Amino acid sequence: MKLLVFGEVLFDIYGEEKYIGGAPLNFSAHSSRAGAEVFLASCLGRDALGDIALQKIRDYGIDTRYIHCSEKYSTGVCNVTLNEYGVPQYELAQNTAYDNIPFNEDIENVCFDGFYFGTLAFRNTYNRETVRRIINSGSLSEIFVDINVRRPFCDKESILIGLNNATVLKISDEELPYIMNEVFEICECDIETAVKMISEKFSQIKIIIVTCGVNGSVAYDLNNNKCFRCDAVKTKVVSTVGAGDSFSAAFFVRYLNKCGIDECLQYASQVSAYVVSKKDAIPD
Repeated sequence: MKLLVFGEVLFDIYGEEKYIGGAPLNFSAHSSRAGAEVFLASCLGRDALGDIALQKIRDYGIDTRYIHCSEKYSTGVCNVTLNEYGVPQYELAQNTAYDNIPFNEDIENVCFDGFYFGTLAFRNTYNRETVRRIINSGSLSEIFVDINVRRPFCDKESILIGLNNATVLKISDEELPYIMNEVFEICECDIETAVKMISEKFSQIKIIIVTCGVNGSVAYDLNNNKCFRCDAVKTKVVSTVGAGDSFSAAFFVRYLNKCGIDECLQYASQVSAYVVSKKDAIPD
């Protein structure tokens, strides 16, 4: 099974400490550990952080042939500080390498079983065109889209790129109101109503997954008009960083392996529960 993943690789900077991250990277690592052959399309700076990132990515078993190393742009970083109340504040560096991911024409020569992208990388219009070219290459089967609402780096156009191309869509119950307001100009509606409206407008979507934190998750099989629910797996929460990405990877890999949606949902819930019980977003 071949997966193509598009998007950001960045470092969270806590003073002198640096931690590699980014939803696409987390998704790639968990997909690789689940048995998929993963190719990451991204961009790093030709700098010290870029060198560290390349080695980390290879250590995760991810193919790096579609990662561009830029002389012009630096590797992405997010500076994390605590305010007077001890609440983390995040400052994403602007116009970094991952904002400028070039299209690699070799992608056109490979048939991928699945393609993944989120929306944070769309804060730069350059990447929107790159994704359009990847999708138009015709070398993709299923497209998994994770809508990431990261204000102010999410707008209606970014959301619509995802909604217009996803065959499998994942959103959280916290992000759903923002999406419904941006796309349908509706401030409040329940999950079932939202899913119905999205599926009617974007008919190529086969599955909509809504994650609800401690309340579990739900997956709507739109082709067969079925709904599957899964309770959250009880665990001691250490860190929620990367939990959603591990959930997405676990679900999508099982789905591409032709497992039933209920099985995919259960497995994804188990994997994400394990991840939140650890400090690292990509634990052993």
